[in-house]
Amino acid sequence: MQFADRLNAIETSAIRELFKLLGKPGIISFAGGFPDPALFDVQGIAQSSAAVLANNPGPVLQYGATEGYGPLREGISSFMAAKGSVVTPDGLIVTTGSQQALDLIGKTMISPGDKVIVEAPTFLATIQCFRLYGAHIIGAPIDADGVDVDKLEALIEEHKPKLVYLIPTFGNPSGATLSLARRLRILEIAVRTQTLVIEDDPYGELYFDAPPPPSLLSLSERVPGSRDWLAHCGSFSKILSPGLRVGWLIATAELLAKATMCKQFSDAHTSNLTQAICAHYLTQNRLNATLAVVRKTYAERARVMAQCLQRELGDAIAFNAPQGGMFFWARLTGAHGANANAPEFAKRAIDKMVAFVPGAPFFAHDPELTTLRLSFATADVGKIEEGIGRLKLALNAPA
Repeated sequence: MQFADRLNAIETSAIRELFKLLGKPGIISFAGGFPDPALFDVQGIAQSSAAVLANNPGPVLQYGATEGYGPLREGISSFMAAKGSVVTPDGLIVTTGSQQALDLIGKTMISPGDKVIVEAPTFLATIQCFRLYGAHIIGAPIDADGVDVDKLEALIEEHKPKLVYLIPTFGNPSGATLSLARRLRILEIAVRTQTLVIEDDPYGELYFDAPPPPSLLSLSERVPGSRDWLAHCGSFSKILSPGLRVGWLIATAELLAKATMCKQFSDAHTSNLTQAICAHYLTQNRLNATLAVVRKTYAERARVMAQCLQRELGDAIAFNAPQGGMFFWARLTGAHGANANAPEFAKRAIDKMVAFVPGAPFFAHDPELTTLRLSFATADVGKIEEGIGRLKLALNAPA
């Protein structure tokens, strides 16, 4: 068959390929970016499901508006208001997960050869998605406080990108959180250079202690004109259930109109049934209690993972402990002659029945082979302790 030329620029997900190796009984996985299913509010979702099917089920089982189910758009508007962002129901569209929001941005904004700046490292699926539409992707370096804004500004000035994609809060894979000062500067740069900034925020509610700085969307009220150069992607996948496949895109009216048109061609609309379940759930005042449990659980797992990494691997690994989200981003130092090649380390780890994701796929170019991502979300404290112990054995295993 003669497949589309655009497929030549992409490969299957390295993470999805890794999952094929995880079917062995007894393996401990730090690889996936999944929420822990044990923390899902199954009872609350079941009650909302029953309620929407018992009360006038016809509309929720029927075709619906491409822009989204009206009550859910109102619910998301209220949800965002509680986070300090003024968004009308007409100022957003519902998407089939925030992944579709990114795909719609790619379809509406990127032409072959357009330059796009992303963090280095960044979400692997975003790299794949934007490449599918022909983007030339440029990486902006990050540190513990998020993207280096001085270097980002220089890259914008040099390349005049079509857009900049950022995960400012508890990034995937970096775990980093962009500081308040840097957030404000990015909005100012966006206005001055007239560059569209995409804020992806699936993890912002998963903080451990104090809440993170306000989102770029919230802060846009402080920087005149910045709302015109900002799009915001949100999701219920990490805080309610990924299986519901409900996300949203907040942007200018012009961008939303184009995205809605493209969504019509893709799936007509996100499932009315799952939208209605989410809308009902938001009215039941259960989400805050659910999030409190998730935050406490993830905070404890992150604390234990940090302790175990320090105790078992010592100075052979370097990392910044995250303040929220689901990930550690680490670097093998090679201290004392230990292995510093993460892909090779990953193979040895599988032999020891523990898995993580090497960092290389998260870079659009010039991958750093010493880096790796560890997720603490789905492993309980006991498995984290045992799994990091296995990593120690793998690190010291002979080549």
